[in-house]
Amino acid sequence: MEKTDIKSLTLAELTEAIKGLGEPAFRAKQLYEWMHRKMARDYEEMTNISKALKQKLSDNFAYTCLRAVRVQESQIDDTKKFLFALSDGNVIESVFMKYKFGNSVCISSQVGCRMGCKFCASTLDGVERNLLPSEMLDQIYSIARITGEKISRVVVMGSGEPLDNYDNLLKFIKLLTDENGINMSQRNLTVSTCGIVPNILRLAEENLSINLALSLHASNNDKRKELMPIANQYEIHEVLDACKTYFDKTDRQLTFEYSLVSGVNDTEEDAAELSELLKGINAVVNLIPVNPIKERTFKPTDRAGALSFKNKLEKNHINVTIRREMGRDIDGACGQLRRRHLEEE
Repeated sequence: MEKTDIKSLTLAELTEAIKGLGEPAFRAKQLYEWMHRKMARDYEEMTNISKALKQKLSDNFAYTCLRAVRVQESQIDDTKKFLFALSDGNVIESVFMKYKFGNSVCISSQVGCRMGCKFCASTLDGVERNLLPSEMLDQIYSIARITGEKISRVVVMGSGEPLDNYDNLLKFIKLLTDENGINMSQRNLTVSTCGIVPNILRLAEENLSINLALSLHASNNDKRKELMPIANQYEIHEVLDACKTYFDKTDRQLTFEYSLVSGVNDTEEDAAELSELLKGINAVVNLIPVNPIKERTFKPTDRAGALSFKNKLEKNHINVTIRREMGRDIDGACGQLRRRHLEEE
């Protein structure tokens, strides 16, 4: 019988499980603190838990602790990219980034991805499986342990589509922001989606305070279809309406991610069309010169072109930033490091 994943249990669920083992309820609080505050790597590190209870836990529960199989550090900035091994032999990747406002971690939500976006390495081999809440959490915990740094922000924007793993994502958010754990503010958490409309609308009703980022990447639906197969299922205006609903319900920041691909979506016509498309929407457009991957011929818009595109949007009263490029020298694009590792294996 498959063991229950103990690190994916809420404190209430853990309390019931511990009582089911014939142990007093206070043991659950101790265990929860070891897992989610002290970030213990295994039961053996829990010094106030008896040997007999450790044996019971080991017999009944799986304990998720990711193993770093590769760490790459940028020579350009302080970015670190991690490749973590899961218990089933799969690998996932996460990124640690230093900013003036604090340290941010970008985590994966799936092993691979089935969304098929043309510029992304994560999706080239499809999706293997969803990540458990514990496997999402332990990307953050492992990076904090390895770097010795405090993590102040989390972005669910690595490999995978978070809203394609909705239930596990929701539990991950609750565990990450639980006052009994590391108690991260929901306002410091951003979830990125390519635009699964029903789940954006579900998320709007969850009474959360997280930020939402939409991978937009095109100024009209036809061009979006060329880059993102999801556009065949959900038309661009339908997706934007769902995002507006999310903002209206939560009053949390909306970001539209726009990867600039030279000669594809960075023309004057694109800028004008994008300005019209986003008129009146309270959001920030985050321009990202696309990170080249060897399996595609896409080239990033150069700095001058990105600034020109930004200026055109700003003249139309669109709030715009250009993302600081991080870790380009260490397989910075989503899925690159994992794919290279699989090819080498």
